[in-house]
Order: sequence, then structure tokens, then C-alpha cells
Amino acid sequence: MTPTTVEAAPDTLVEVLRLPVWNTLAQRADSIRHTLPPRPEAIVARLAWLRSLTPEQARRAALLDHLDALCGHIAGHPALGYPADDPLPDAALQEAEGYNRQLTALIAAYRAARGNPPARGGGVDG
Repeated sequence: MTPTTVEAAPDTLVEVLRLPVWNTLAQRADSIRHTLPPRPEAIVARLAWLRSLTPEQARRAALLDHLDALCGHIAGHPALGYPADDPLPDAALQEAEGYNRQLTALIAAYRAARGNPPARGGGVDG
């Protein structure tokens, strides 16, 4: 990481952060996806699938849905509950923190540039 990156404006940091945050969230989602039974696309089948999960699997499935929604939002498909004009919602930053030291430092620099305090710790998939 260069000093120029750390001192960059929030818009510049958004462009620097977008792909690494998306990659981190997508990797987390993929690792969770592989631990769950295959998730059907059809709504009725998905309801049956959700009912068949253990409480731990259901918790991980909810996290998977959350990560997928955040990935979609970062890719330009606004997720419910997040402003469409926010390219990197704080929830995405929180979910990406703690998995890569350089990315975590960039997220901290982005928050500082926006004037936001650091979020709670991350780094552990539930």
C-alpha cells in the first residue's frame, strides 16, 4: 500500500476497494455454499430446503444470502435495505474486514476519508 492510496479521496478509494471487497465476499459466500446442501432456485423448493436445514445450516444460509446480496449491490444491482447510491455499504466493508491485512487497512483509510469510525471486528465466518 502506498501513501498516495491511504491519502486518497473516498471516490478513489471506492474504485480501489470495489473489486477486493467483492472478491472477499464472493469467496466467503462460495465457502459457505459448499458446506450446505444444494440450494434450489424454485421458490417452493427453496422453502422446503430451508425447512430441512439444521439451525446451524440455516444461520449459514442466511449469511450466504446476505453476502450474495452485498456482492450484487457492489456489482451495481442495489440490494434491499442499502441506498442505491452507496457503492460500498458499511455492511459490505464489515463483512470483508479481517480476511486480508492490506484490504483491512484500505477499508480503514476509506472510513477515515469519509469521516466514519471503524466498525466492530470481523474476520470469522459464522
